[in-house]
Amino acid sequence: MAISSIFGSVRGVLFDIDDTLVDLEYAMTTALRDVSEHLLPGLDQAGWAKFGRIFTHETTHFYDRYLAGELTFNEQRLLRGRAALGHFGVELADGEESQAWVAEYHQRQTAYVRAFEDVAGVLDALDAAGIPYGAVSNNVHDYQRAKLDGAGLSRIRILVGTDTVGVPKPDPAIYLEGVRLLGTTPGETLYVGDNRLLDAEGSTAAGLLGVWLNRTGETVPGFIGPQVDSLSKLLASEANPDPVCV
Repeated sequence: MAISSIFGSVRGVLFDIDDTLVDLEYAMTTALRDVSEHLLPGLDQAGWAKFGRIFTHETTHFYDRYLAGELTFNEQRLLRGRAALGHFGVELADGEESQAWVAEYHQRQTAYVRAFEDVAGVLDALDAAGIPYGAVSNNVHDYQRAKLDGAGLSRIRILVGTDTVGVPKPDPAIYLEGVRLLGTTPGETLYVGDNRLLDAEGSTAAGLLGVWLNRTGETVPGFIGPQVDSLSKLLASEANPDPVCV
């Protein structure tokens, strides 16, 4: 069975999770402020915005080291927190203070995770059409399973994590494992994610129909691949035949 999308007929759909299906950036920045306000009293809104950017966007090299097996998940989280706090002249001490910061951050971030508003409608349409779907993530399976379930997305049963095949995106094997579990072929499987390089270009290189979910309307000179600004645009086959729908 196939369903029409703005990119042609597809028989399966795979999604990234973080900042594609769930609003991880909101969860991260809100939890960060909760657990750090006592360390940064009086910080203004611009300061908190900078604090969040450092943690979520400017320290991803620590996450890359986690994916490479050089750091544990909590170690990369702590290093990112120290970098953000250090920018404002605050040092997070070793030992109990740092352990407590990481533990409280984890608890609060987990509580704040929520699905984007455009997710349910797309999954409803796929369910109605009998199209299989799943998720492929650059984090470990069990952690992401709990995240999906906590965000009300337990109906996404197929999930591939970095530990499923032993490699992260953009290695072709991780996307192709998702395709295998769907029971489709790469060329008839849509892959959608917010990271242009890892999701859109990585999946395309693996033979899938890669789509960049560009929610913010970012402009990247030279990028001519398919993109949408909302998941709701994916199946809007009558809305716009142009593959760029932002």
